Amino acid sequence: MFTGIVQGTAKIVSIQDKANFRTQTIKMPQEMLNGLEIGASVANNGVCLTVTEINDDLVSFDLMRETLRITNLGEFTVGDSVNIERAMQMGTEIGGHILSGHVYCTAEVKDIIISENNCQIWFELPNADIMKYILTKGFIAIDGISLTIGEVKLQQFCVNLIPETLTRTLIGQRRVGDNVNIEIDPQTQAIVDTVERYLSAKNI
Repeated sequence: MFTGIVQGTAKIVSIQDKANFRTQTIKMPQEMLNGLEIGASVANNGVCLTVTEINDDLVSFDLMRETLRITNLGEFTVGDSVNIERAMQMGTEIGGHILSGHVYCTAEVKDIIISENNCQIWFELPNADIMKYILTKGFIAIDGISLTIGEVKLQQFCVNLIPETLTRTLIGQRRVGDNVNIEIDPQTQAIVDTVERYLSAKNI
């Protein structure tokens, strides 16, 4: 489990591609290596990946075909960077919201509006069905960052970013046309799906 509070960024230093499979190696920040073991879960751009090899500060992960298909990790090349979060530990402060690291889909950056001390980014989701989980003031994770939804229009929504988020994460480097990973809030999904099932059973 994760919190959506990105702890750092890491550069991709190696990619080994095979049929429907990829091994990705990142240069992990030194402060995030403490206690890291093979088999541990680390979120890369919000995607829960399992550590398969550790060589000093070089940490490797295997990406299956479904991961490459659903997320934006398959678009990256050596030299690109990803947001990194270690798995949460019991008893630690949860500053964001509970995440599983299971990305639902990607969304396209449609507009970036810069103003003093604020950056507003608009995203478009691939289909209208997903929008039922996107609620104004609700939670969402974008590339592993826990954020609050600002406004919703048709298949688009926006978030407002403070300078700290822009400094700590990679979202400030996104440009119009880029794809970002989306994990919807599991509690919102559970409530919406439960209400839909109830109304369907009542033929409402």
